[in-house]
Amino acid sequence: MELLKKLCEAYAPSGDESGICNIIADEIKGYADEIYTDVMGNLIAHKKGNEKKVMYIAHVDEIGITATHIDDNGFIRFGFIGGADKYFMLYRRVVFKNGTAGVVAHEESVKDIKDIEDSNLFVDIGAKSREDAEKCVSVGDTAVLMQNFVKLGDKVNCKALNGRAGAYVLINAIKNIKNNKNDLYFVFSAQNTVGLRGAKTSAFDIEPDYAVAVDTVCTGDTPEGKVSDIALGNGIAVKVKDASFIANKEVREQIVKCAEKNKIKYQIAVAENGRSDVGSVHLSKSGVKSGAVSIPVRYANTPCETADTGDIESAVELVSSLEFE
Repeated sequence: MELLKKLCEAYAPSGDESGICNIIADEIKGYADEIYTDVMGNLIAHKKGNEKKVMYIAHVDEIGITATHIDDNGFIRFGFIGGADKYFMLYRRVVFKNGTAGVVAHEESVKDIKDIEDSNLFVDIGAKSREDAEKCVSVGDTAVLMQNFVKLGDKVNCKALNGRAGAYVLINAIKNIKNNKNDLYFVFSAQNTVGLRGAKTSAFDIEPDYAVAVDTVCTGDTPEGKVSDIALGNGIAVKVKDASFIANKEVREQIVKCAEKNKIKYQIAVAENGRSDVGSVHLSKSGVKSGAVSIPVRYANTPCETADTGDIESAVELVSSLEFE
């Protein structure tokens, strides 16, 4: 899990994914026929083949904040990037790209936490004045949650796990797949959290016959959690639908067939919320047959997303074995 740790702890808010893309490019060097970055910042690895064009996609960006104003006392006001939530962010540490750390706090005039608005929040970096703060942070700078990767028994816990687990799966699949007949594209997509943007442009350029997202799905296995059959440790989830797409029946059946053939545990996921990169991909040009291999995750879009290591490794095995004819 050292690679997953490295990926999760990397700094890569939406719109600034170059750091983690460099890590991934170094990791897969020599395992693909070509590796390149497109205009949107997607990292794409191509393993050439002669038959169907298949696109695998996982996003590498994460939620964060952008500095919008620095007051006379050096406190930083900010706006949210992606699905960051004011309650999850409160009293959490954040870190800017240059390593400057701070804590998110709220105005003392707000007495009840339920009354907090985005405009009541600020970042305290320990500055004494605006001039002092501007030595470290400028308006427009971005920051991400500051949260270390930890193991909880056979589970792992970190920020950004909902995207980086999929990237971990694709990296290992690139290494495992040899002598592929199909023309394979592995897309590590940018700007997922702000509207599946990298997925849209990469699909338009690649024009795949099939697409499979390696993403995550929320579980229902915590006390008084939402009604859902999805649980950590019960295998990968084959997604029927989420808020952004309905899986193509042919692709879904191929994923199930592969899981059963290789004796990989799987669950069927019907997600009412959440979006996947294939939500954009399946609408590209005249349409793309699309599905998703989803890793069950607790506490999505918080600093403490949690997944089962067995489920993650099962996703590696499945994607490495999946074939389309």
